[in-house]
Amino acid sequence: MKTLSSIACNLDADILLAALPLLEAEKVQAIEWSFDTLYKFREVPPWFTELLQEFGRAGRLIGHGVFFSLFSGKWSAAQQDWLNQLTQLSKTFRFDHITEHFGFMTGADFHAGAPISLPFTPVTLAIGTDRLSRIFDACQCPVGLENLAFSYSLDEVKKHGDFLFRLIEPINGFIILDLHNLYCQSHNFGLEPDALLQLYPLDRVREIHISGGSWEDSPLLPSRPIRRDTHDDSVPAAVFQMLEYALGQCPNVKFVVMEQLGAGLKTETSRRQFQADFETMDAILRQQESSTQPTNAFLPAGRIELGQPLEDELLHRQQRQLSDILEQASGCTDAQRLLSASELAHTAWDVEKWEPYMLETALRIAQKWKKGFS
Repeated sequence: MKTLSSIACNLDADILLAALPLLEAEKVQAIEWSFDTLYKFREVPPWFTELLQEFGRAGRLIGHGVFFSLFSGKWSAAQQDWLNQLTQLSKTFRFDHITEHFGFMTGADFHAGAPISLPFTPVTLAIGTDRLSRIFDACQCPVGLENLAFSYSLDEVKKHGDFLFRLIEPINGFIILDLHNLYCQSHNFGLEPDALLQLYPLDRVREIHISGGSWEDSPLLPSRPIRRDTHDDSVPAAVFQMLEYALGQCPNVKFVVMEQLGAGLKTETSRRQFQADFETMDAILRQQESSTQPTNAFLPAGRIELGQPLEDELLHRQQRQLSDILEQASGCTDAQRLLSASELAHTAWDVEKWEPYMLETALRIAQKWKKGFS
């Protein structure tokens, strides 16, 4: 099976400037489009629609969601609108598959907040599988979930792959294995990348992401900086090494997507580096081309029956309390005090075991995002 060299290509002038030489040379074999960021635009230019449709007709357009907030404890009108939009877009564009992020969105506004992890419990499992079924019902194509870059504790890191598998299994879904996210986990918790990879069901990987990020110093962890998945720099050599290893472990991977935000592509130097990273990725894929065929179509075995959306009032209250704490706390010590007095204390959230340097990182993420996605 040929693995397709792909880019995350959205309606962003800096991304398009960086990608244009690759598109003109017909080196880009597939496009990943964050379809739910359309709210930023009153009108999509016809040329961009034609670009998406051309890749879609070839079976080489994949959709990536940002804002659905898969695990929100309370079903919202915004989530239903998101599904309605996806249903309509799926009539206009032929998506080979649709994916979303793991976690729930902080922030009261649908387009403002950060994707944050949550406890791996029967309640969150039931809500997650319910939401994935609704996404499949809307798009009628394979549905997948992306692993998170952020965790509060080593125990959470070690359980993430198994929980992802249990989430996708009822609809025979798949995983986006984001290697830079794993690079962040590996660095922030002192795990070997190869050992971390083995904690995931690699036969369920249909898509791989690679990207860059940034380093952030923390007074709570003076021995090393925190690695952040900010998508604003070039791909580290270690991530390319992880890609070489992962390709041999993931028999069903179809797309490898390189991501970078337009904010990191403002200069000609950064755009040339983007193009060089794409060429490196493509060369790795060509070296490891396989003649084996995929063993999983990632479609449900039977009909998906939907009832009323599942909700959990306690989970919803806890999520709102956590969002408020992350967005308003003055620092880690203040956040720990507020958490210990909240409904999250002494529950499956395990807030008592959260690493202080990761709680501090969560504060920075939430307080950056609370005014909107960028």
